[in-house]
Amino acid sequence: MQRATIEYLRGKILDVFPDYRREAEDHLSKAVKLNPSLADAWLCLGNCIWKKGDLTSAKNCLSLALDKGPNKKILCQLSMLKRKMSQGSENQAELVEESIQHAKEAITLDVKDGNSWYNLGNACLTSFFVTGAWDHTKLLHSLKAYQNAEKDESMKSNPDLYFNSATVNKYLENYQRALSGFEAAALKDPGLNAVEEVQKIVNLLDKVDNLLKFYYVQGHVRAKRMASLASSLVAVDLKSSYRRVTIDLLSEGPNRALAVEGKVFFFVSSESVAPLYYLLCDSNQSCFVLSIYGVRTDVIKEGDQLTLLDPYFRDVYLSWKEKHYQFKSIRLDFYEQVLVNGKALTPQQAVGTSIYAQHKP
Repeated sequence: MQRATIEYLRGKILDVFPDYRREAEDHLSKAVKLNPSLADAWLCLGNCIWKKGDLTSAKNCLSLALDKGPNKKILCQLSMLKRKMSQGSENQAELVEESIQHAKEAITLDVKDGNSWYNLGNACLTSFFVTGAWDHTKLLHSLKAYQNAEKDESMKSNPDLYFNSATVNKYLENYQRALSGFEAAALKDPGLNAVEEVQKIVNLLDKVDNLLKFYYVQGHVRAKRMASLASSLVAVDLKSSYRRVTIDLLSEGPNRALAVEGKVFFFVSSESVAPLYYLLCDSNQSCFVLSIYGVRTDVIKEGDQLTLLDPYFRDVYLSWKEKHYQFKSIRLDFYEQVLVNGKALTPQQAVGTSIYAQHKP
């Protein structure tokens, strides 16, 4: 037994290097042969083999380690490994779901462990992207997990936690929190691309701000175009369960059984993969930003009339580096929530390819 421990410690020391070391694997393999019940040795061997790129063997090692009894570190590692295995796999969503389940099991063993909550947040965020970046319940679950992770003092020095939490806030359009989070991540680790993420958000906000000022401030010509767009809106047949309203009648948050009609007058290009952004005006000539997930870039064009069903409304107001931004925003999470020129979209017009999270695994 003592020899097994010595072999394990030798292997563990050699495995501290970021790259794969054959000597580390040899010592750890000897350790588990001498004492198959040494769970820490199985865990370390799994990590070592992972570095080699043999993910299936790494999973087998971690599963054998888990057979020795419940262990939050092993469950977290297995959760991370399943996410790695999901990349490019045919059963991508299934592996990521397994990753989430392992993360939840780890939390049940220690609900105050920040690393376990952080791992769950990463699993939910990965799931959001793997399934096409439209199911915002996954983002909300991810954000809640990150918030719980932040309660653990030992996690406050982890720059990836701030980066990933900011990523979630970006996709939820909590721009102030996203900017603050990315800035905090950049201060803790300048090597992250957090500064670039801040700039992407600022570029988007500046673009929206400049466009709205252009249409609101430039005078008579713009006013005439807005009036023309608003007057060209036609009544679209809606299900009896929906009531047609203008944007000023929406409440903050989800607006069930309401429909807003608007004309697209500008596509706002952004540096993010999703969502797509458009500027619209309603029948009252009120301008607002539409962000929509799950729709192909060629589906909505300038001049189209959109009917927005069950819109999620936000009155955005924030300040960043002495600049103020204010605009009305509607978010749609599903392609079924929009009619284009009175017609529902088909599955072929939805985004069919998965996209990946720009976050640390």
